[in-house]
Amino acid sequence: MNATIDFAQLVMAAGDAIVVSNAEGAITLWNPAAERMFGFPESEAMGRSLDIIIPERQRQRHWDGYANTMRTGQTRYGSDVLRVPALHKDGHALSIAFTVALLTAPDGTVTGIVAIIRDETSRWAEERKLRRRLSELESASQ
Repeated sequence: MNATIDFAQLVMAAGDAIVVSNAEGAITLWNPAAERMFGFPESEAMGRSLDIIIPERQRQRHWDGYANTMRTGQTRYGSDVLRVPALHKDGHALSIAFTVALLTAPDGTVTGIVAIIRDETSRWAEERKLRRRLSELESASQ
């Protein structure tokens, strides 16, 4: 069976955020799930730096890695999940997990990065609560 895939519909319907940025780190695609996750409507996100969702204390590390990926054309986060803090438009912290794919020109030059992002804030908070409770129980039993 050979079905034609409507990639635009796939991106718009995906439950995970899909964010594409160009070689300079400006947002060039922002799907509805990204809008729900981060609070920025597409009209506010397009063309802006990824800094709108990166906590200030994480930015230097992010941009160092981003520049290295652009220069080398390699990333380990195509298969390894990266878990990092992020920011919502209203300023509250998020815990996100994502993988990336590199976009390339015909000559192999990296032209951008696609990130597939999932909000893990509630799962992370629940794990933290469970770890705290386990620590309390271990302390009480000693």
